[in-house]
Amino acid sequence: RISPEAPIPVVEVSGESFYPGGAANVARNLREFTAHVGVVGMIGQDRGGEQLRQLLADQKIDTSACSISADFPTIVKTRIIARQQQVVRVDREKILAPDEKQIGSIVARVKKMLPEIDGIIFEDYGKGFLAERLVSEIVTSAREGKKVIAADPNPRHNIPWHGLSVVKPNRSEAFYAAGIPLQESDADDNVLKEVGAALLQKWQTELVLITLGEEGMMLFQRGQKPHHVPTKARQVFDVSGAGDTAIALFTLAFCCGAAPLEAAEIANHASAVVVAKLGTATVSPEELRKNFENG
Repeated sequence: RISPEAPIPVVEVSGESFYPGGAANVARNLREFTAHVGVVGMIGQDRGGEQLRQLLADQKIDTSACSISADFPTIVKTRIIARQQQVVRVDREKILAPDEKQIGSIVARVKKMLPEIDGIIFEDYGKGFLAERLVSEIVTSAREGKKVIAADPNPRHNIPWHGLSVVKPNRSEAFYAAGIPLQESDADDNVLKEVGAALLQKWQTELVLITLGEEGMMLFQRGQKPHHVPTKARQVFDVSGAGDTAIALFTLAFCCGAAPLEAAEIANHASAVVVAKLGTATVSPEELRKNFENG
């Protein structure tokens, strides 16, 4: 209802639910398909941090490589939803970068874990954690170990994503990173193909996967024509978290030996499942199989 005090909505709380978000949502999607998933990041010594660690522990997601800091407030995002419609979102966050000591400690932990790792996903939400030194040292060691390395970039955070297996921006991020003004274009548009080619060159990566919302995805590979993967979504309730699902399932499929186009098809079907759910959701193996069966 509308408040008599001001022209604003009044929401009566009927329930609350808590989910790991950000990079932890990528981990949640991976955990549906594999037993061993870990997250690396900064968590505060606060109520939100305790809750986050407990939620991840409940899903058997390893947090041993995380940096726990009293100076860092755990990021909390609160979505107020009425009848499946988001009314407002409240963000509690402070952008803080890890110091040199924290970076050294985190890199050392990841390097120690490398023999047991098949792939690494960098999720850059622009919150300060992914310092250039942290990324470059981990990438160098992971490449030496021939690991699959993926990134979901934030173009406003200018990290040189060189030598990765795949980088996955969405349409607006891709145009921004390529230095080309954003245009409303379909998947067959030459400007979009120009953007993909520019990013392959800029990032010196094997693959660039651009997510296109309701139009699916476009896969760019060196020496090959771009390949459009049309969306498989039948209904869209909430697109939040769809990119997390896409990068999680693409990387997982790639680690399992899928060809790039096969991995893109799997990621596309998985994303189609989660956009039909409310909030940052995950996809189960059974839901993914059913989506493939339904074409």
